[in-house]
Amino acid sequence: MDMQGQRVLHVTQAQAWDALNDPEILKSCIPGCDKFELTEANVYSVGVAIKIGPVSAKFSGKVSLSDIQAPNSYALNFEAQGGVAGFGKGESQVSLHPHAEGCELKYTVHSTVGGKLAQLGQRLIDGAAKSLAEDFFKRFDESLQAKYPGTDASSTPPIAEATPSSGSVPSWVWLALLVGAAAVWSLVR
Repeated sequence: MDMQGQRVLHVTQAQAWDALNDPEILKSCIPGCDKFELTEANVYSVGVAIKIGPVSAKFSGKVSLSDIQAPNSYALNFEAQGGVAGFGKGESQVSLHPHAEGCELKYTVHSTVGGKLAQLGQRLIDGAAKSLAEDFFKRFDESLQAKYPGTDASSTPPIAEATPSSGSVPSWVWLALLVGAAAVWSLVR
């Protein structure tokens, strides 16, 4: 699956960068996340519990950051295992750009999945992933407001929705994306 999206954040680019690189903020914003720990330089161990239709699973994996150009962009690679529920892996690019209202977060994702999750219907996966992505952005906006009072990020709607081009993607994929851009993703349609 390939997708892309963008969102305006009502904080400075440096503030957004700091939040996108704060494991505690990301852990609190990702629904079902119970682990988001730095294990070595630019490598995070993650744990997320999800349920999509009849499939519930606890996914464990890692997210590795590369091509870091603070406070502008980075790339990330992710992989996760959910036992019999399946697996997922992929890569994404995340970037922050100045914007009249703060900064703009842009992302692209390419991912693949296997196992039971890959067998679920595309509509079911898309609906669950979109709901989780919106939940992430709501939480991330609230975290930005709490950390940087005086902003009004919670009222900012997405500029563009993530638009998958093909394939089935479990909702945890947006977790890895948002590590690179929050959060920023969430980020499946």
